[in-house]
Amino acid sequence: MPDNKSKHSIEHIGGGICAPRGFHAAGLHAGFKIRSKKKDLALIYSETMCAAAAAYTTNKVKGATLKVTMDHLADGKAQAVVINSGYANTLAPNGMEIALRTCDLTGAALGLSPTDVVVCSTGVIGQPPMIEPFEKYVPKLARIALGGDASDRRYGSAEAAEAIMTTDTVKKEIAVEFTLGGKPCRIGGIAKGSGMINPNMATMLAFITTDVDIASDILREALKEDINHSFNQISIDGDTSTNDTVVIMANGRAGNKKITKIGKGFAVFAAALNVVTVALAKMLAKDGEGATKLIECRVSNAPTDQIGMRIAKTVIQSDLVKTAIFGSDANWGRILCAVGYADGAFNTDNVDVTLESREGAVTVCKNSFAVEFDEEKAKSVLAEDEIRILVNLHDGMAEAEAYGCDLTYGYIKVNSLYRT
Repeated sequence: MPDNKSKHSIEHIGGGICAPRGFHAAGLHAGFKIRSKKKDLALIYSETMCAAAAAYTTNKVKGATLKVTMDHLADGKAQAVVINSGYANTLAPNGMEIALRTCDLTGAALGLSPTDVVVCSTGVIGQPPMIEPFEKYVPKLARIALGGDASDRRYGSAEAAEAIMTTDTVKKEIAVEFTLGGKPCRIGGIAKGSGMINPNMATMLAFITTDVDIASDILREALKEDINHSFNQISIDGDTSTNDTVVIMANGRAGNKKITKIGKGFAVFAAALNVVTVALAKMLAKDGEGATKLIECRVSNAPTDQIGMRIAKTVIQSDLVKTAIFGSDANWGRILCAVGYADGAFNTDNVDVTLESREGAVTVCKNSFAVEFDEEKAKSVLAEDEIRILVNLHDGMAEAEAYGCDLTYGYIKVNSLYRT
């Protein structure tokens, strides 16, 4: 896991994916979302070629756009990403043809080879694909992304973040600045995802830009390591989708000494990347379909990182835990039960559980047994919109986190009416 000690030198800034030098973005309404005027087509573009890497869904059924993206990123390079929301281009006739044609259109609008374009799609699975909105609006989208001054381009990040949303209720974007070898560097990110989220990778899209100069193979290694501690530790409902992807592009415009191996520069970059991805992961979890609360489980003193990660994720995935948190019920037995059925060999005889929020903290279990606590205090702690479940195993030195949300009546409402 990235070294958290170096995070003190990482500053949050504005601009999202357009904060790193040389990146442009835009979003507009193209008509993919039927009976809606919301933005549904986004573009991210770098003025220069980027080192690029991605992580993909583990679902055996994969969308056409994901297959094209995997092919286009095989050389570790990309210069643009085009994304539509509203339909997923999965299990649809002519899906591959539509995805490839979209790359052709985007490449032509930006003066790029189609193979340097990444294409992503999210929305309803099995809906017939449409090429007409791409043909009509991709050239306009490119003109918007390329126009304007620096402040306009930064606004483009918010437009793109809005255009990739489906059942999301809020835009998700972040940017940070840090120093590498005396050079100021930036990383920005946007993401979408609200339901069908149980990544390894799963139902989400995330796009990360950086002006750091880093080799493609090292960038791939950084992303591979990072997602195990960020996006892969999210769960909303246990479903793994068919399309979803994390893409990172690095154009080298910061002018730092190129990162070509694992070392000090890599560690600084990895720490900054982790700040971005964990922040996006928490935004995704908090905006789960129908959710009213973010649930963060922090496991300490576990035997290994892997066991700690499994326990944390098992707790935030438990429907009984999720419903208890929704009801502000300090039913700690459900938490210990979830700990007990997590995979791995560990001792459950000496577990402490504390519930924490802005309202304070209440220890509800000590040494795996009940302790007296103030039920009203616990209820007020759990009434907040961000809840931390602290699980101390007293069985090692490893730490881990996972991110989820409560399970509410609203989740059923959203998903029972998703297509209509």
